[in-house]
Amino acid sequence: MFPAIEPYARGWVENPERDSIYWETSGNPDGVPVLWLHGGPGSGLGSGGYRKRYDPDAFRLVGIDQRGCGRSTPSVVDALDRLPANTTEGLIADIELVRAELGIDRWVVTGGSWGSTLALAYALAHPERVTGIVLGAVTTTGRDEVDWLTETMGRVFPEAWEALERSSHRRPGERVIEAYARVLATGTLEERIAAADAWDDWEATHVSLDPNAVPGPLHTDPAQRLVFATLVTHYWANDGFLPGDRAILRRVEELAHIPAVLIHGRHDVSGPVITPWLLHRKWPASRLIVVESEGHGGPQSSELMAEAISGFAR
Repeated sequence: MFPAIEPYARGWVENPERDSIYWETSGNPDGVPVLWLHGGPGSGLGSGGYRKRYDPDAFRLVGIDQRGCGRSTPSVVDALDRLPANTTEGLIADIELVRAELGIDRWVVTGGSWGSTLALAYALAHPERVTGIVLGAVTTTGRDEVDWLTETMGRVFPEAWEALERSSHRRPGERVIEAYARVLATGTLEERIAAADAWDDWEATHVSLDPNAVPGPLHTDPAQRLVFATLVTHYWANDGFLPGDRAILRRVEELAHIPAVLIHGRHDVSGPVITPWLLHRKWPASRLIVVESEGHGGPQSSELMAEAISGFAR
């Protein structure tokens, strides 16, 4: 890992839907361009801890707050009428707007958790813009992955899942994730806050098996909880807005020529290691690193990401 640094430039670009998309650049203005895609959806860039994974002398690092969250405006909770336009296709278009704004031709694409799904979707849409890929806590947001997270994992955490299901107020035939997405998009403010709190309790249950884990701002700030829950349930209820079952896995061979490193914790119950393992099997230029002692990310995974990213320096 590298010392904490601050951005040397930041700004906003406006997309056709009139969202203002926040971007920031750090490190060496003449370095190898590299993009970081945050998780969630809806986590935002946060306070910038992600920058420690990148050698500030070697890379020109770009971070983006995805539409509807972070410093991008409007916030999803202030503009729920825009939610139908908040899709993976839209996020990919926003990335391209930022790339063009910054005059970058090609870049290394990196991401974690949901950011790994978005990174893969972006690479499939614009392979000519991607020189390499480094991903942590790898997911592709397929229907089976979402159902594992929101239904089947109740077999691992039955007490917490019972509370999640009870608070969903789901209708007959409705999946738990669909119920939360509906309430968070159309409910009263009181109903939305209650749903966000219940969703956050479930997230806190499964995202870390470490009993000493310290909750971040997403779990302690009510406003951020509402943004996060609204966006993550919106995307998950729609299978990440990716067409067909296991859309990314079915097409990953199109990325066969792009070098990649996939880093994943063996004990990641949020996203079992089967997903990066299946990707790796169909991706000759990829390398899979399984961290035996960690779950959905962790200090060793972050160190390994930093090492893998440094491998793409000139």
